Amino acid sequence: MTRTATGLALLFGALLAAAAMVPLPLRAQPAPPPARPAAPAAPGQAAPAAPALAVPALVAELSQRRVEITTGFTGADILVFGSTERLIGENSDEVLVVASGPPQPMVVRRKVKILGFWVNGPSATFPQVPGFYAISGTRPAWQMLPEDVRQSGRLGLDALPLRALGAQGPAFRAALLELKKNAGLWVEDTVPVEVSGGRLFHVRLPLPATVTPGAYRVEVLLVRDRRIVARQGLDFEVVRVGAAAEISTIASTEPMLYGLVCIALAAFAGWFGSVVFRRS
Repeated sequence: MTRTATGLALLFGALLAAAAMVPLPLRAQPAPPPARPAAPAAPGQAAPAAPALAVPALVAELSQRRVEITTGFTGADILVFGSTERLIGENSDEVLVVASGPPQPMVVRRKVKILGFWVNGPSATFPQVPGFYAISGTRPAWQMLPEDVRQSGRLGLDALPLRALGAQGPAFRAALLELKKNAGLWVEDTVPVEVSGGRLFHVRLPLPATVTPGAYRVEVLLVRDRRIVARQGLDFEVVRVGAAAEISTIASTEPMLYGLVCIALAAFAGWFGSVVFRRS
């Protein structure tokens, strides 16, 4: 009886092992539904466009960023040109161009007559005077902007903060203005900003032969409804090159040597001229 139970148990275990080795059928997983294609645009309806880039209200540039002064330098012109987003006109956008050079001190003296001789009298020193100043626009600045904006922005010769030390009085300021204007170093509305095609503008800034070397700044202002709505700053430099640079360096670093050489050259030129044009 015991043997019979043991045999049945072994037979039942073998059947279970054989059943475990039989592979079970695999169930197929349903494939995901295909992606639906994008619906085509309706006839007559444009496809969505890419976002457009913002157009700047003002774009300006200079014809050159470096002006070289040589021994034969007689002056130069800087061309300022650019474009605006809107049309340029009296009832629309307007353009104002302002250029300024390195500041320098200036002394204005008044001549007085004493015993029939003219001698130096009272003097006024202006410690910070722009060596070059030019302003031009499609219209004069005083017609475009309110007076307080023009004065605070130093837009115009009468808006320059000319602080004097020493003798005071409007006569010294007026004399300084006249001297700078006669030398071509201060220019106001001599040439208007010209407009082409409604949105393109250009103006030439004249640099005289006596222009001072250094860094210069040009501000291009966009005026709309008597307000400055955009501006762009541009820089250029004036440098001495060649023999002019060497002479300027010697004159500033060795003034005594420079003076002696000038005297010697003047004496030699006088002697040489007397020899050449001496009458026999």
